Amino acid sequence: MAEALAEIGADILVLTQFDFDASGATLNAFSDLIDGGFNHVLPLRSNAGIPTGYDIDGDGRLNEAEDAQAYGRFPGQESLAVLSRYPIAEDAVQSFTDLLWRELPGHHAQDDDSGREVQRLSSGGHWIVPVDVSFVDGKSRRMSLFIGHAGAPVFDGPEDRNGRRNLDELRLWELILNGHYGPIAPSPFVFMANTNLDPERGEGYRDAMAGFLARRDLTDPLPGQITANWERPGPMRVSYLLPSADLPIRAARVWPGLPYQPHRLITVDITLPDIALP
Repeated sequence: MAEALAEIGADILVLTQFDFDASGATLNAFSDLIDGGFNHVLPLRSNAGIPTGYDIDGDGRLNEAEDAQAYGRFPGQESLAVLSRYPIAEDAVQSFTDLLWRELPGHHAQDDDSGREVQRLSSGGHWIVPVDVSFVDGKSRRMSLFIGHAGAPVFDGPEDRNGRRNLDELRLWELILNGHYGPIAPSPFVFMANTNLDPERGEGYRDAMAGFLARRDLTDPLPGQITANWERPGPMRVSYLLPSADLPIRAARVWPGLPYQPHRLITVDITLPDIALP
């Protein structure tokens, strides 16, 4: 994996399903394997494995991986991480991962959902991570990364709990971009997330994903491209790298898959406009 990441030569990387450890030792060690390493790294702890105290899946047993805030055998399993060659403004990072599902305006949680009183909305998480990008002219620009990883809209029954939660994880991004949770991060920004939702294939609320991709403040540089391939359900588009509409795009690519890894690398080359650091 490190060799593949070194090959693409990205300045900023977002990794999903990367286990969190409090010291950051794992992330720093992995960073060192990639072409000499990145100067700035930021682990982002997901809701996976955090106990709820409820029988979330209704099988009569407590404290299983299925009963956590998001599926996980231990806290921090399959979290996210940012690796950057430019400074990360950690003091300005915004997190929405503690938001309760029932607190989302217009949520689709139901009264009979187990753990409704404590269930957080985010599975992998919702973050806004500002990065200060420097150029040879000595000026700096700030670019915000909208980072997340939603739970899959499958592995449930006719109650469609996971499908409804997946829908609302996407709706949270819409509300954030619409300014419901405070001032919108100024352009330029890039949406970098696995929504686990294909606008054309598979389960889940596909129309919601299609509508999100049609937002006028985002650019979709890889429409229709496959970003993951499982034996079942097959090839799908579930991960997205969407620059804000004001960012000129020079190139975009979905890279070939790696052995034993259904998800594929996505890269976009962009040119930043002349926007000063706030």
